[in-house]
Amino acid sequence: MIGLASDHAGFALKQFVKQYLEEKGVEYKDYGTHSEASCDYPDYAHALAHGMADGEVESGIAICGSGEGISMALNKHAHVRAGLCWIPEVAHLIRQHNNANVLVMPGRFIDNETARAIMDEYFATPFEGGRHEARVRKIAEG
Repeated sequence: MIGLASDHAGFALKQFVKQYLEEKGVEYKDYGTHSEASCDYPDYAHALAHGMADGEVESGIAICGSGEGISMALNKHAHVRAGLCWIPEVAHLIRQHNNANVLVMPGRFIDNETARAIMDEYFATPFEGGRHEARVRKIAEG
């Protein structure tokens, strides 16, 4: 189960993400927002992070205008490793090297086909482990 979160600027792309996940047969829980009405991204980032902590969802996809604000809010939670991706190569690296558990995309800067390519790469890439394991453990120790 994947959790979804967005603000108003990410709402349209989140609707595309839902379609993508449905095509792939992946279940999701939408933590909001549920419209393009102006709202505050931290509210939805924190809802997703709490859903992950409570075991409602295993991982997430989050979207705001630039992707930066929602990433910052998500990464306040020690169990979250949110990575901002604007090209598939970055999605590959956040999974392979950082074991990212939340994919973040910038709703105002990528189109649906780029988002599809990013999600394809993110879901296809396993964590490499090895030398990266100690580094990932240190993220939460901060």
